[in-house]
Amino acid sequence: MAGTPRTLRAMNDRAALDLLLEHGPLSRTRIGKLTGLSKPTASQLLARLEASGLVLATGTSEGRPGPNAQLYEVDPTAAYAAGLDVTPERILAAVADITGRTVGSYELPTPGRRPTQPVVRQVTDALDGAVKAAGLARGDVHRLVIGTPGAFDPNTGRLRYASHLPGWHTPALLDELAAVLPMPVEYENDVNLVAVAEQRLGAARGHEDFVLLWNEGGLGAALVLGGRLHRGWTGGAGEVGFLPVPGAPLVRHVTKANSGGYQELAGSQAIPHLARELGMADIPSGPYAEAAAVLVARAVAEDTVLNRLLLQTYATRLATGLASLVSVLDPELVVLSGASLTAGGDTLRALVQDELEELAASRPRLVVGDVREHPVLRGALESALAATRDEVFDTSR
Repeated sequence: MAGTPRTLRAMNDRAALDLLLEHGPLSRTRIGKLTGLSKPTASQLLARLEASGLVLATGTSEGRPGPNAQLYEVDPTAAYAAGLDVTPERILAAVADITGRTVGSYELPTPGRRPTQPVVRQVTDALDGAVKAAGLARGDVHRLVIGTPGAFDPNTGRLRYASHLPGWHTPALLDELAAVLPMPVEYENDVNLVAVAEQRLGAARGHEDFVLLWNEGGLGAALVLGGRLHRGWTGGAGEVGFLPVPGAPLVRHVTKANSGGYQELAGSQAIPHLARELGMADIPSGPYAEAAAVLVARAVAEDTVLNRLLLQTYATRLATGLASLVSVLDPELVVLSGASLTAGGDTLRALVQDELEELAASRPRLVVGDVREHPVLRGALESALAATRDEVFDTSR
């Protein structure tokens, strides 16, 4: 059935807005060519979007024969979205304009096993810090996405698999946040958000079926099937740290231990232990994730017998768990992310690829993630922006 004129206009408007987001400032003629619209129709479209506050004229094209053409871009102030990256140590908050540019950020330290402030207060303080840094008010933000370890269970309203986040497990938390914040609020697993960032901006662009393996504070995975995140019945899909795997003792009562076989075998904490077993000297102290990243990066940079053995053993351990994942899911791509993996770069990737080809019948391509700076936060912003654009760019209403 043919669409109504209003529906067709809305579709053309959205196509033009998406092109402006992708390419930056464009002329009327260029928008017409990219959308297949005539010049008069493209002119009407731009006039409509400019009047609605979604695009603005910005300079002219130069350096081409003929008169300079007026350029148009998405108005960055049309809407704002916010994201939070929550760990036991801190909450990192940021606000982005509708083009995706970060306009304000703030870090709220949250040390200690018991929160000194209620979680709702922590969230609002972190958000307000980023909003203030952006020169905005809380009401200017259209949507907030919060990334945390563990998984939000839609059946119970509780955050699961994150016992190390005190105060975040009450089923009333979303309602409490909704009562004090003037925008929709969503939870999302932190590793899922890294996959969103890689799919929108990084190594998984253009891929509909991929697995992202994350190794930093914990070992986890995100599953993207048919272009969409697969979260599972309780939100716990991808909690691969709990996988029983060969080479590690069988861990029982995994949720109480907050660990499992694959975590014990190949998680960040396993790398310093492995280095000690190999008799390596100068093992960094401090948090496991940071120490593991230093050891892996050093092993790549300094070609010694012990470093090669460290990398090969680590690659075998990683491939042991990945073999189960790819055998079940048969993904097109596996993205390696998190400091303990990206520190190994292409050297570690190639070793894992070789091991995986011997352990699994399915042989996806392995790549190293591209989004390195605050990937959880970037994914939270991208998730919030996607929903915000769908709402703000809908000109059919």
